[in-house]
Amino acid sequence: MPLCGHDTLKTRRTLTVGGKDYDYFSLSAAAEAGLGDVSSLPYSMKVLLENLLRYEDGRTVSVDDVKAAAEWLKTRRSDREIAYRPARVLMQDFTGVPAVVDLAAMRDAVVAMGGDAKKINPLSPVDLVIDHSVMIDFFGTPDALQKNMDIEFERNGERYAFLRWGQKAFDNFRVVPPGAGICHQVNLEHLARVVWTGDESGRTIAYPDTLVGTDSHTTMVNGLGVLGWGVGGIEAEAAMLGQPISMLIPEVIGFKLTGKMAEGITATDLVLTVVQMLRKKGVVGKFVEFYGPGLDNLPLADRATIGNMGPEYGATCGIFPVDAETLRYMRTTGRTDEQIALTEAYAKAQGMWRDASTPDPVFTDTLELDMGTVEPSLAGPKRPQDRIALSGVPASFEQTFAADGKGAATDRKVEVKGEGYTLSDGDVVIAAITSCTNTSNPSVLMAAGLVAKKAVEKGLSRKPWVKTSLAPGSQVVQDYLEKAGLQTYLDQVGFNIAGFGCTTCIGNSGPLDEPIANAIDGNDMLVSAVLSGNRNFEGRISPHVKANYLASPPLVVAYALAGSVKVDLFNDPIGTGKDGQPVYLKDIWPTSQEVADAVEQNINSAMFRNRYDNVFAGPQMWQNIAVTGGETYAWDDSSTYVKNPPYFVNMDKNPKGFSDFTGMRPLAILADSVTTDHISPAGSIKAASPGGKYLMENGVDQKDFNSYGARRGNHEVMMRGTFANIRIRNEMAPGTEGGVTKHQPTGDVMPIYDAAMKYAETGTPLVVVAGKEYGTGSSRDWAAKGTNLLGVKAVIVESFERIHRSNLVGMGVLPLQFKDGMDRKTLKLDGTETFDITGIADGIKPRQDVDVTIHRADGSSETIQVLCRIDTLDEVEYYRHGGILQYVLRNLAS
Repeated sequence: MPLCGHDTLKTRRTLTVGGKDYDYFSLSAAAEAGLGDVSSLPYSMKVLLENLLRYEDGRTVSVDDVKAAAEWLKTRRSDREIAYRPARVLMQDFTGVPAVVDLAAMRDAVVAMGGDAKKINPLSPVDLVIDHSVMIDFFGTPDALQKNMDIEFERNGERYAFLRWGQKAFDNFRVVPPGAGICHQVNLEHLARVVWTGDESGRTIAYPDTLVGTDSHTTMVNGLGVLGWGVGGIEAEAAMLGQPISMLIPEVIGFKLTGKMAEGITATDLVLTVVQMLRKKGVVGKFVEFYGPGLDNLPLADRATIGNMGPEYGATCGIFPVDAETLRYMRTTGRTDEQIALTEAYAKAQGMWRDASTPDPVFTDTLELDMGTVEPSLAGPKRPQDRIALSGVPASFEQTFAADGKGAATDRKVEVKGEGYTLSDGDVVIAAITSCTNTSNPSVLMAAGLVAKKAVEKGLSRKPWVKTSLAPGSQVVQDYLEKAGLQTYLDQVGFNIAGFGCTTCIGNSGPLDEPIANAIDGNDMLVSAVLSGNRNFEGRISPHVKANYLASPPLVVAYALAGSVKVDLFNDPIGTGKDGQPVYLKDIWPTSQEVADAVEQNINSAMFRNRYDNVFAGPQMWQNIAVTGGETYAWDDSSTYVKNPPYFVNMDKNPKGFSDFTGMRPLAILADSVTTDHISPAGSIKAASPGGKYLMENGVDQKDFNSYGARRGNHEVMMRGTFANIRIRNEMAPGTEGGVTKHQPTGDVMPIYDAAMKYAETGTPLVVVAGKEYGTGSSRDWAAKGTNLLGVKAVIVESFERIHRSNLVGMGVLPLQFKDGMDRKTLKLDGTETFDITGIADGIKPRQDVDVTIHRADGSSETIQVLCRIDTLDEVEYYRHGGILQYVLRNLAS
């Protein structure tokens, strides 16, 4: 991909740093060239403006696009569509494997169309970090880490061999092997540069480090001043193949931080407060930018923790400007002096530098938080935005589960067979220090270690029914916890390191001990998990656990000691010490100074350089994997992990274009806040499910099923698991829970996959109807891919979450939105209807109205108008071609 366009405005300048010259596209030169003063633009808007200046070519980016970005200061919002080109792409293996599968399939398709396989190659740098496949099968022992890694390689051999092929076959594509950490933390600590460089015609160009990632928590790197956000694998593939990302110039909400956190308050408490405030504000599809004097009191790891949870507050990004703290963090994490000097010089030259004298930028809207008012907090038991004060957790549990639909009380006790203890409602069966949110943050991890130390010294231990695990996001965490002498205390309360990767937070919590699982299932016990993650949606963490609370790492340790969320940690004893006296949380909670001293004395840049110098080589198990295949992949028909997908089979050189739909049947009618976890296959594969039956028919034992995430490279498994979440409720089949529907016109209740295949036999197009916030959560491309493969041609909802709407378009599924207060309830839809969508056969314009005629079982019908959420001209083209990959493939082949 070329680094720059025509430079019509003549803004290219030279910056000399350390005796080396860098060309850059100057915002101040653009202002002098007629754009006017842009110094008060938000930091994030300056990054977008520079991107437009650099790629302005009169075609994909026009001078008018550049002017629209500058004129944002007048309106503070815009309907202007722009073509944005990030510098690079970040992937994790769950989303990365299907992306590489698609690239491999595209190579086959290009060859079949008479083209050159080498045309299919990443044009932007791509880093894939294998971090989502480790599961907590073993815990609480010194060898848990090695045992979990051994079983990870055993389970994922086919996938890893495929990724090793991709590492060799594709240019501009790097793989960070298993065991290095979580992609967002590896990105924050090593991959991100803040200022990126590239060579063009013998000149070095400097420009902001920007990216898109196939994980919604890509936003973690926003804490470093790097603009990035999560996209579906579909969009990411297009970006790495040189396609710009079409987006509307965003609204930017300023979040002013003042003051500093009180004694004993953690970054987790702060971020849960921020999430709650921003969800209440309503920032879906908007940029959030943090500013104000409070930034002087906010370490970079805390900024990254706030940036990380952008998806939880619904924003596209949650970014911080570059300042002295950015440079301090770069120095600590082992970046070169040259890179640090370039970052400072570039940020100052572009007006992207923040210090105490910097005037506040102009924002679309603002809100403010005095960090001194933040109190100890958790979030849950079902959503990350539902913050609860620590003292309110027992009441929250009681209120949520006092009647769980079956009139069950929440004070039952059952004997755990053969274990010598009882299990009660509210007991914590999983306590996990996990996920990118907090395991990037030394202060909360040191705090967890100090809580463990003080607890051991008091004579406390974890309760026997609690499954404990520590899965750091970086190997550096192990180094500093050991140097501080704290890992030994964490080990003594069960928090041995069990893996380096994203574990419990994505449902890789592994099995509970069988007696505990049997006690829960046999009595429908209402047990809980406490985790230091960012996601706690229903059915995500463990199929046995209905209440899931997000908490800081030190609170995770405290709950493992207390053993129940019905213990009020704020006021009640956690346990009894070896002296027979009650021990309270305040007795084992470290002071802010103790935490600061532990961080200051035990972390240095040599640790980071040592861990990252050879990060792409991987462990010996990775290096021993044999690679087969050359420019095209040698597909193995017997593989149940990696299959050639059907998207490009018999694809014509020219697109078929647009068409109306008639006689559509609803596959599902769903309520509000249906997440991509509900839609996309995630978590464990049940033997009785269509996915489980497929695997058994193909000779896979149940113990080897692995997770849906690990099998994302096999469309046969994934389409069977789409809409199959154990907690999804389809209003077409009242009284049911799980992925079932009522087939029409027979009225038979059956799995959604089985019904979809019956409809496919009769050539019946399908539609999904839902409520507000459809597709919230992770950027799961399979939520759109599976929808497409089940034969769903359109989705009609009250509102969409940003990434999922875009992914539906990218897979050729029509996203439609109810208007004028109309919804599935006002229309009294029950699933017996058929739908016609008309008025699109002659073409689609962005955000046009579309007619939907509803034919009812009693013979009546009515026509309503809905809004077509194909938002941009580029998206019209993607849809016309049947999807973004088909669009890219045809362009490359021609």
